[in-house]
Amino acid sequence: MQSPIKKEGLEKPSLHPRNKHTGRYDLKALRLVNPDLKEFVAKNKYGNLSIDFFNPIAVKALNKALLISHYGLEYWDIPDGFLCPPIPGRADYVHHIADVLAASNGGAVPKGEQIKCLDIGVGANCVYPIIGNNTYGWSFIATDIDPKGIEAAKNIVHSNPSLVGKVEFRLQSKPEHIFSGILNADEQLDLTICNPPFHATQAEAEAGTLRKLSNLKKKRVKKPELNFGGQGGELWTDGGEKRFVLNMINESAQYSKNCAWFSTLVSKQSNLRSFYDRLEKIGATEHKTIPMGHGNKMSRIVAWTFLNEKELASWSAERWQNSVE
Repeated sequence: MQSPIKKEGLEKPSLHPRNKHTGRYDLKALRLVNPDLKEFVAKNKYGNLSIDFFNPIAVKALNKALLISHYGLEYWDIPDGFLCPPIPGRADYVHHIADVLAASNGGAVPKGEQIKCLDIGVGANCVYPIIGNNTYGWSFIATDIDPKGIEAAKNIVHSNPSLVGKVEFRLQSKPEHIFSGILNADEQLDLTICNPPFHATQAEAEAGTLRKLSNLKKKRVKKPELNFGGQGGELWTDGGEKRFVLNMINESAQYSKNCAWFSTLVSKQSNLRSFYDRLEKIGATEHKTIPMGHGNKMSRIVAWTFLNEKELASWSAERWQNSVE
């Protein structure tokens, strides 16, 4: 059982109750886990230990410490410029989607490597497979359109014995597709997850970053430095989040019996109506929207299935009943 986290750092409200990061960061302990973090830890104006969350190098050092401390890693690193996501938010997605599976499984979260998850856009950081495997024992198929990102993620897996054999990487050679070219016709998945590129262009991404930093710092910021990094395909795509997710929904219908639950993060609430309309049009039997809040940022998961109640019960009996603890 994890020991209580000391009250140092920043509170992170509204996280899932199973999230390991619901308290304040124990920065005294974390800087021992990753010595590179030491130079970034200092007392803030309130007298609490904290780091500069606007510094991408500091954020990367913190993430490394969190992943080693809480998720059993021996090694974690990403190339400069690649997305370095906030760990509490990524963990929240994993826990909430685990609850979606549990709701179709008599309330028990399916666990073990026989539970297979497709991570669409794994990136160089490999964070979803790390958290999902450590927490629930799931195995992963990890896809991306960037060969460099996949190579970096592979290096993380190969450098951590606990992950070896648990993550299979597949390069998506046709960026206009999501599942096509990745999944075999008879392949079965228990869930899919995705953190889609939110913006339509690089300029839009940079403008959004400037607004975010200006609001947080309460002064005008002119340089759009991303404290969490990110390459082009990780942050923007033609048509933005709306087109990307609609494309995902459309393609998911072609694999309607291959997967129990599809899901994606949705940043813009204004896009939800379009997603619901499309899901109903293509025959999804159920869709759920799960709100998530991390500090000042609000987001949500949209999850959907094409299986009816009887088919979900059969799926649960065949794949999940012997996998819960």
